[in-house]
Amino acid sequence: MSNDESSSSLLEKPQAEKTPLPKTQLGLALFVLFTGPMSAHYIFPFINQLIRELDVTGGDDRKVGYYAGVIESLFYATQALTIFYWSRLSDHVGRKPVLLVGLMGLTMSNLCFGLSRAFWALVASRCIAGALNGNVGVIKSIIGEITDDTNMAQAFALIPIAFTVGASVAPLYGGGFAKPHGHWPELFSGSFWVQYPYFLPCVISASFAAFSFFMTALFLDESLPLKRRGRNPLSDIPSKDDQIDTWGDEDVSPVPLSTLLTTGSVMLPIANYGMLALVDIALFSLVPLFYATPVEIGGLGLSPFAIGVCMTAFGVGNGLFQMIFVARAVDYFGERRVFCSAVLAFFPIIVAFPTMSWVIQAQKEVGPAIWALILVQLLSWAVVDMSYAVIFVIVTKASPNKHSLGAVNGLSQTTTSIARAVGPATFTSLFAFSMEHNCFGGNLVYVVLLILLCLLVCLSRRLPRSISKR
Repeated sequence: MSNDESSSSLLEKPQAEKTPLPKTQLGLALFVLFTGPMSAHYIFPFINQLIRELDVTGGDDRKVGYYAGVIESLFYATQALTIFYWSRLSDHVGRKPVLLVGLMGLTMSNLCFGLSRAFWALVASRCIAGALNGNVGVIKSIIGEITDDTNMAQAFALIPIAFTVGASVAPLYGGGFAKPHGHWPELFSGSFWVQYPYFLPCVISASFAAFSFFMTALFLDESLPLKRRGRNPLSDIPSKDDQIDTWGDEDVSPVPLSTLLTTGSVMLPIANYGMLALVDIALFSLVPLFYATPVEIGGLGLSPFAIGVCMTAFGVGNGLFQMIFVARAVDYFGERRVFCSAVLAFFPIIVAFPTMSWVIQAQKEVGPAIWALILVQLLSWAVVDMSYAVIFVIVTKASPNKHSLGAVNGLSQTTTSIARAVGPATFTSLFAFSMEHNCFGGNLVYVVLLILLCLLVCLSRRLPRSISKR
């Protein structure tokens, strides 16, 4: 064939149009995902008071934070131990059965938590929730299977939104419906509500998980190719022939774990995801702590209401930002360039902490300069969050074959669960240590974060310049 003919054929080759999102199945998957933070975050408003009332600390309120931190971290700690195995199991038995087990576990654990009157019972209920819940990794596998290269980034961009909304809604009813006998005595006047004052928010979370269980059982279609082979899809999941750029069909079994762990093209995206999660969860813990810390010791001294307004405004604005810009940015620049650029926005977020501390020490009040720096910090955070949707796509495409997608997502989610289990306590403690001992002028925690960020930037630069299509 001549060069002219080759050029002509290339020009005439039709470009792949963006496949419409499978709205029904994607919506159901995100609904299940939404249940996770709903069940994890509703205890935050009342857990400290519950620890005091159970007299776990023997009347020493200085120890309340320690025991509350243990309860808050147990969900992610136990999830880190089991999530890979649930994701791996979903490669064999299907995605739907594993989701149903996880939702049933959340339902049971929420009920048990509300009925617990001893610390060991609280520990057991949170361990049940984490150990039986491998839904996050499975949901990512489902989204990877019901989308293709043209709409995957658009679908994955919705995951952080589901997490943000769930994490925002849960504390509202967790705090609002605690001790209902004191707020609505005419409705909750029985001795049961006095003995179990936090059961109502727990049963709300349990009911939501149970509702999600039945919605999944009735309407969510199985997406695992091995379980769908030979069957016509019952809803808007694209059939195998409809999807474009799929994995090759020659690999018909999951890749062994030992092979995955020694495959650089798999572990490099997972390492990026793990480091991203660690830096992000550290900032997630430090931002409200720094905002609430008194001005005299280097914080902003904001009220809980002001902090809540900032976080709520950020949540709403961030959700809209991700929906509008992520898919467009990936289409225009590609996954790698978006990820490498987005993680650089961590730098102004971190630098803003000591800058605000210096400004408020000079001005002695929260003025326009501080609010401008808060705005810059939160806008930069929205840019950083673009990296989550992109790394989800990169991890999904790193799977050696479609039958190993659950295992790959399980490994990546394990790294995130570990970061969420150890990150908050580590960096809040380092913040306190920095302030108490005036290390680097009270800025040691930010120095450590900058070192970790430099490592993340280096890892991001090692991602392949061309992310292979499936």
